Amino acid sequence: MKLNTKKDISIQYTDVPVAQTVVQLCEIKNIKNIVICSGSRNAPLTNSFVENPFFITYSVIDERSAAFFALGIAQQMRAPAAVVCTSGSALLNFYPAIVEALYSNIPLIVISADRMPYSIDIGDGQTIQQKGVFEPHLVAQAYLTPDVSHATKTLIDNPNQNLIKKNPSIKEVNDRQIEIQFENEKLINQVLNTAKFKSGPVHLNVPMEEPLYGMTDVPIRLNYFNDDEKKNSIINIESYKKQWEKSSKKLVLVGVNFPGTINQEVLDKISEDNSVVLMTETTSNLRPANAINSIDSLIAPIEGGDSPFLKLLQPDILLTFGGMIISKKIKHFLRNFSPKSHWHIDPFKANDTYYCLSDHVSLDPNEFLSKIYFNTSSQKGEGYKQIVLEKYQEHKRLGNKYFKKIPFSDLKAFKTVFDSIPNHLHLQLANSSTVRYAQLFDLPKETEVFCNRGTSGIDGSTSTAVGASLVNKNPTVLITGDLSFFYDINGLWNNFIPSSLRIILINNSGGGIFRILPGEKDTPKFDTYFETIHRRNAKSICKAFGLNHYFVKTLWGLRLVLKSFYNPSNKPKLLEIKTPRTLNDSVLLNYFKAMQKH
Repeated sequence: MKLNTKKDISIQYTDVPVAQTVVQLCEIKNIKNIVICSGSRNAPLTNSFVENPFFITYSVIDERSAAFFALGIAQQMRAPAAVVCTSGSALLNFYPAIVEALYSNIPLIVISADRMPYSIDIGDGQTIQQKGVFEPHLVAQAYLTPDVSHATKTLIDNPNQNLIKKNPSIKEVNDRQIEIQFENEKLINQVLNTAKFKSGPVHLNVPMEEPLYGMTDVPIRLNYFNDDEKKNSIINIESYKKQWEKSSKKLVLVGVNFPGTINQEVLDKISEDNSVVLMTETTSNLRPANAINSIDSLIAPIEGGDSPFLKLLQPDILLTFGGMIISKKIKHFLRNFSPKSHWHIDPFKANDTYYCLSDHVSLDPNEFLSKIYFNTSSQKGEGYKQIVLEKYQEHKRLGNKYFKKIPFSDLKAFKTVFDSIPNHLHLQLANSSTVRYAQLFDLPKETEVFCNRGTSGIDGSTSTAVGASLVNKNPTVLITGDLSFFYDINGLWNNFIPSSLRIILINNSGGGIFRILPGEKDTPKFDTYFETIHRRNAKSICKAFGLNHYFVKTLWGLRLVLKSFYNPSNKPKLLEIKTPRTLNDSVLLNYFKAMQKH
């Protein structure tokens, strides 16, 4: 059966069938956003995407940055976005974003041009083994078969080719091409469907022979393949509901979550349930009242000391949903004070993070929780929530008292910045120190928070934020550390940075998190290979990429700049905050110690 779609006769298509097929199926699957890296071997793909007005195309030269740029778009759209590159080493630069997409459940489509199979490993330039290069970090892949109807003479004359016999007739070429076309369409369809339904990264590898730049106004008529259907899981909710109602100590722990995942009625039910302690993180995008919104502020002051309270905190049921958890403190606690049952609610997968996973419930968390609380009255429990909240609120009170007397430092700067965040903002956080400091402070309820927590790497934070800023309706603010920022400078090397973008750079002259972690400090080895001390600033970078640059190194200066920093402007802005390198770690560690005083 043929797919009869009416095509605009003004559209030009590549005359390389396999490339045209990839592009047509991307349109059929409604994959609109295409990030293209420059190259020659991918010319058939590039020309077809650019010539078709259905697609929104972006030119990003650096492949590593381009892949994170596309990931940022897919992250916000909650729909596949594609990134396209030429053959050879270019492809390998996509790998960090692919791994992030896998562990963050983001549908990223990688489309790579390739040399013909008979050109691999014979000494030609930009030829590598591209087949399976990203395993096992994909949810699907296809190494497509080259056409025999394109550049047929070149193909037949090559002594290493095995796609078609020597001296074929025209009919034999046509018949073989029909077989190849059908198989390629089937594979492309399956791979694109998997990206959507499994919400993860996929790879289409497209080998092509020269010439590469020919175009036609006649599209290929494609075979029709149905979309894969999601399989509905059959879950015995009543069994879980009975256990839930019976338990008087339940801990709900929420990791990375897209805004609006959980309905307000469900959140209200959880909040009203006195047998439930709700722990959230900044990246959970849940900020209900009567929740533990800063997990480390609860646990850090008492770990290794208050064993009666830790024993009381130990839940009977641990219910988790969302992505990765940032707090090492809660991981350590739950590994040592294991619950009787751990249920992870997620349509795709479940990690045994706490070494006690008992059930993976393959449902949407909102659906599961709605059914758990349907026709269920709130429980009084035995004071579980009340005791935990009282301890948490006491720690927060002592912490706030400590804030008032600390000198200018990372902690002071982060608190001042987070206090300044306007409502209805799209916030992107870099990893390492930035995302960890962010867990200590409150944000406006309407703030949307994102961070590449799949692999928690510092690479790609700026590129992801720039891509995300193009499709999120709210102004974007990226908060980043110096190493993260300088590592991803090429995230600014494109023509798509909106004037509304704001970057807040905490520059503590190195990897400040290493001063907090256990280890030798202030030695030549530590300074050079761990903390990696530097004397760089962002002024010249801002000048090169067209950003307004602001520099502060005092609390007074920071407060002054923040008064107008978020105001509209004709250029994006970067605020660089210089903090004292050797003071930051002691200020933070003393913050948790201050909570121990009673």
